[in-house]
Amino acid sequence: MEPKQYLLSADMAPRLAAIDIGTNSVRLIIAEALRGGTYRILDDEKQTTRLGRNLSSTGNLDAEAVELTLQALRRMKQIADGYQVHELRAIATCAVREAQDGADFCRRVKEEVGIDIEVVSARKEARLAFFGVLRGFDLAGKNVAVVDIGGGSTEIVLASGRVIEAIYTTPLGAVRLTELYQSQMPMTGANFKALMSGIERRLRKETEELLFAPHLLIGSGGTFTTLAAMVMARKGQVELPIQGYLVTRAEVRHLLDRLRKMPASRRRHVPGLSPDRADIIVAGIAVIDCVMAHFEVNTLQVHSGGVRDGLLLTMVDQSLGEVVASAPDQIAAIERFAAGCGVDLPHLQHVGRLAVSLYRQMQPVYGWPTDDERLLLAAALLQDVGYLINYERHHKHSYHLILNSGLPGFSPAELELIAHVARYHRGARPKRKHASFQQLPRVDRQRVRRLAAILRVAGGLDRSHTQQVRDVVVDASNQQEIQMRVVAAELPEVDLWGARERTRLFEKTFDAALQLEWAPLGTETLVTASSNEPGLHNGHPDRVGGHARPGAALDDSQAVL
Repeated sequence: MEPKQYLLSADMAPRLAAIDIGTNSVRLIIAEALRGGTYRILDDEKQTTRLGRNLSSTGNLDAEAVELTLQALRRMKQIADGYQVHELRAIATCAVREAQDGADFCRRVKEEVGIDIEVVSARKEARLAFFGVLRGFDLAGKNVAVVDIGGGSTEIVLASGRVIEAIYTTPLGAVRLTELYQSQMPMTGANFKALMSGIERRLRKETEELLFAPHLLIGSGGTFTTLAAMVMARKGQVELPIQGYLVTRAEVRHLLDRLRKMPASRRRHVPGLSPDRADIIVAGIAVIDCVMAHFEVNTLQVHSGGVRDGLLLTMVDQSLGEVVASAPDQIAAIERFAAGCGVDLPHLQHVGRLAVSLYRQMQPVYGWPTDDERLLLAAALLQDVGYLINYERHHKHSYHLILNSGLPGFSPAELELIAHVARYHRGARPKRKHASFQQLPRVDRQRVRRLAAILRVAGGLDRSHTQQVRDVVVDASNQQEIQMRVVAAELPEVDLWGARERTRLFEKTFDAALQLEWAPLGTETLVTASSNEPGLHNGHPDRVGGHARPGAALDDSQAVL
């Protein structure tokens, strides 16, 4: 059949195509980007190819499935070309990611079909699924678990509202489990118990420390939409939309008990169940049942999109120019993220200015990298985002929220450093027995210690949350005793007390005593230096000898991210 042709006018919305090459199937969606970050579907195509068949036992993609997938991709590209799409993106997930010959497959697709494939990590796959859910559900005020079940893996995202707290990736795919436990056959007695206990063991291993209990589970992917279709068919509700459909755990369990006793040949006739999913559905629903039990959730909602939906939404945002790039926009993005978590933003902005001032004054003496001040400022602004979860362990929650934030302008390694600095702004000091800290390279552990030490003191200097302290003048020339003159119009008694209470990590990190004293505004002493001294910012009216002039606010241009 000839692909449909469309004439594009100059003012027509961008047309986009997204392809998801999964372990079980290949899916295409073509859509028109709309303002507000949504889209209108123009075409939708799916083919079950079982690219990951026997992957666990052979380590390679199934040869027959590779040819089927190449044929499917050729057709999908022709369809996309017929719509004259502005952009086509293709991603591959678990099967291609794990296969020894995954790179060869991508090369063949490029050479024979003309499509570049991005092989996404399990964490990115989880993020794409979550992004799709964000656009489809109102998550405000809810702790949710978003679960995406594919053919080779299951990704779980724990989130509070729009903010990701944790991402868990597991090898609990419907195709993989079907092959491992032969669940396409009737399952009774020992073999069914083996399937369930195997899933439960893996869930315990991969999610051994649950950070909070979700109020709701949202299911993404074909297993969940198939589950909803079967429940709706049984209840005579086929006219209802699948998106947002509610399914109870009792319904999940009832359906699982019914299906597991049938061979795949009989399952193909179950209303709502697609024949090409009949052999893997028992394993998929078993994962749903175990996940609901593990998270102690009795109701789930179904999201009719999936990873492909999340990919398309990111393309929509990019096509409409909604990409954060500049440093001021990065700061704005951080502050929006922090404000959305319910922090005292004026306090954190002030702590950030003080922390950067301290860093800049000590940097010439110790020879630290100047670029680290941007990480320090980000950590200062984000240190309290864990309040979104609870107060008592908010520093630990801040670590997870920052790590999974995907904030623009930072590499994953930088986000990990920022998360660690925020994690140690209070509570226990950095220790090697802390697993995530121990995994950092030695040089990064040193960076975390010094940045966290400075941040603790800066935080103490606004213990009153009144922004009474105008600035701090540091004299680190005697590295055995560092002097800090705290500039304020009136005696900042609470803030001096707060800083002194937080000096332990600072003194241990820098192997120096820290002396803090009040310098009434207008009586502070400036440290001078020649223009050749390292750290001098020539021509800057608010810089003297590498130190900020007391009382001169550090604006965003001085603390650029």
